[in-house]
Amino acid sequence: QVKPQFESRENMTCGIFKAIVFATQVVAGINYFIKVQVSDDNYVHLRVFQSLPYENQGPRLVNFQTGKTRDDPLTYF
Repeated sequence: QVKPQFESRENMTCGIFKAIVFATQVVAGINYFIKVQVSDDNYVHLRVFQSLPYENQGPRLVNFQTGKTRDDPLTYF
């Protein structure tokens, strides 16, 4: 659901957009930290915020890091 947000902010089109691993952090909603494959050997780390259900909002791309590899650890950023 955040692929269009990422592509717009990074001004690119991703042929591949496959989540590899994720972690969560509970706040006033949930932060998802997601490692995403965007090409054969290029990965990005996304931080996506999902608000509480009563707020009725979809997931929002908060931050991202580019230039990652499959072996880079997924950490808070």
